[in-house]
Amino acid sequence: MPASCPKSSDSDVFFTIGELAKEFDITARAIRFYEDKGLISPQREGQRRLYRRRDRARLRLIMRGRRLGFSLREIRETFDLYEQVHGESKQLHYYLQVLQEKREQLLQQRQDVDDALAELEESYAVCQQLLEERNQD
Repeated sequence: MPASCPKSSDSDVFFTIGELAKEFDITARAIRFYEDKGLISPQREGQRRLYRRRDRARLRLIMRGRRLGFSLREIRETFDLYEQVHGESKQLHYYLQVLQEKREQLLQQRQDVDDALAELEESYAVCQQLLEERNQD
């Protein structure tokens, strides 16, 4: 259940750091790290951090970006482009470019894994055959 803030309007919903940490299965320290990097910016009420829906959405995008292999710099650039005038179109072009690069990296990694598995299978078969030949003697 989102935290309530007496100074907010009825349409504003706030989340505590604990609520977001639990929702995204990350530590409060990780959330503070993203805050320090300027990727999210909670409202402060004394020592308490109150995160808006915007911060929550950004945190979701940060987590997705990290899973896809985006650096924090690339995530920040995407956010910055979005906030510029006409940023949505620029953001989409940039995002497509970054996605293509990540796709190519993952395809290369898959090929590398497939090659390594093929070599492993070949070595395994050779070792198995040698053992069978020795056991027949």
